[in-house]
Amino acid sequence: MSEEEIIQYQTHGTCSKMIGVGIKDGIITRAEFLGGCQGNLNGICNLIQGMPVDEVIKRLEGIDCAGRGTSCPDQLAKCLIEYKNRSAVAQ
Repeated sequence: MSEEEIIQYQTHGTCSKMIGVGIKDGIITRAEFLGGCQGNLNGICNLIQGMPVDEVIKRLEGIDCAGRGTSCPDQLAKCLIEYKNRSAVAQ
């Protein structure tokens, strides 16, 4: 079993400014948003805990907020896609 990896992602185009995510063996162990609608974002963080990274991407990628072309959930998906791309390069 691998150790938990903590990643941080600076968001773009959303009220939240930063996302922190813990991942172990391809599973989300924890997540936290800095800024944004805390009730909704805490709900998202609780819902994705224990989910595979790919499933979170599948469910959240492309969600739009008020015509911005992105949202906090979409930014989380982008964070996880970037993580996967970095992990693939490192292997």
